[in-house]
Amino acid sequence: MNWNAKDMDTYMQQKEYIDTLLVPLLKLETNPENMKSSSSSTEFLMYLSTFMESQFKGRILLLPPFSYTQSMDLEIFAETLQQDINLMDFKHVFYLTTDSNWTSSKLDDVIWLPSIPLESMDKQLRQKIIEDQLRQVLPLLTKKWSD
Repeated sequence: MNWNAKDMDTYMQQKEYIDTLLVPLLKLETNPENMKSSSSSTEFLMYLSTFMESQFKGRILLLPPFSYTQSMDLEIFAETLQQDINLMDFKHVFYLTTDSNWTSSKLDDVIWLPSIPLESMDKQLRQKIIEDQLRQVLPLLTKKWSD
């Protein structure tokens, strides 16, 4: 399910089954030397997030991505974000990122994946890469779901 009016109607009717929130965290590099790699990471993370949502439709609600810049204080950002998201009352919340700095934050259940540049891949290879990444993430999800 996505953060849109149509899916939100479904969520409100079936919220006892939709127990997982997926939160993409995107680092927006504003330094010209890093803008290309930042945009590539964003592309990868959004493909993966969208694919995860489609695979677990009816179980996961995908939030719009939260973007931040390199000068933002991640601890303050993480604390505020977690407080606000906790108001939504989801049993499981996963933060998906390509920025390894989040692994040492106070956020629970951060899933860090190294970015894979997708822009030069054909559609079939890109799909295979995203499926492989989901296979790596799946044990983390299923472990939390079974707790």
